[in-house]
Amino acid sequence: MNILVCMPVKEEHIEWLRAAAPEDEFVFLEPGDTKDAFKGPKGLTDEQLAAADVIIGNPPVDRLDKASRLRLLQLNSAGTGDYPRLAELQPQAALCCATGSYGLAISEHMLGVLLEMMKKLALYRDQQFAGSWNGLGFVDSIYGANALCVGLGDIGSAFAQRLHALGAHVTGIRRSAGPCPEYVDAVYTAERLDDLLPQADIVALSMPETAQTRGMMGREQLARMKEGAYLINVGRGSAVDQDALLDALRSGKLGGAALDVTTPEPLPADHPLWREPLCVITPHISGGFRLPATHDRIIRLACRNLVALREGRPLESRVDFQTGYRAR
Repeated sequence: MNILVCMPVKEEHIEWLRAAAPEDEFVFLEPGDTKDAFKGPKGLTDEQLAAADVIIGNPPVDRLDKASRLRLLQLNSAGTGDYPRLAELQPQAALCCATGSYGLAISEHMLGVLLEMMKKLALYRDQQFAGSWNGLGFVDSIYGANALCVGLGDIGSAFAQRLHALGAHVTGIRRSAGPCPEYVDAVYTAERLDDLLPQADIVALSMPETAQTRGMMGREQLARMKEGAYLINVGRGSAVDQDALLDALRSGKLGGAALDVTTPEPLPADHPLWREPLCVITPHISGGFRLPATHDRIIRLACRNLVALREGRPLESRVDFQTGYRAR
């Protein structure tokens, strides 16, 4: 097979990939932006696409019509975006995402910003720069809190496990009904969101962008949230009505919000959320390759799928073209 690698790799990653497919030919492309795991590669040619049996990485979707030999597209992203179009462009090819690789990094980020809000650490940091030695009142605890994890994929489940370990009561929302994990007290589908919001001290969003998730947390949903509750969004910015969120923070309705994703990205410098003291904003950095273990996990997944493809076994994290999610 001809394997085209169009994502950043380290020397040890090249060794792992070659060991997984010793008889195959590899082409490693220089990434377009080494600071961004999802920017397209430099110098990708139509000839390289046409020769590829396997592509590892996120090539431009609108050029995949050239990849007529493609058998597997292994994304380095957990979300699939427009890549389910592969079903039309190259219907013979399988699409796999990197679900399962990001849970560690992003769930730890979520835990960090949650504690930052609950313990008012960001506010104390602001005071530090002013040389102000003042207590800011009561703080909250994860222990005994009611947490609502909207999305129970790899990321949401990893966060739910950490909350459970710290003594929170965890409720999950996912696309379809199924067994309840041991670290979750109850699981519901999205139709119950409005009913569950008033009881939640913590609401954590970790869903990909779909027609169903856009605007999921609108003004009505934010109004239904518990007084003093905390909102975390690491999925997609389109899930939250940012104007309504700003109003909820300014009114004191919410105890805080942590956004690693916004609409648009980057958030314009003059947007008032930047200057809202109860809002913690990070520039979509909870995932990517910033935690080296994430990068390693993606390459290990690609290696396992190369072996599975050669041996005719089921592929890991294969995407259902109809839903854009990992097939169950």
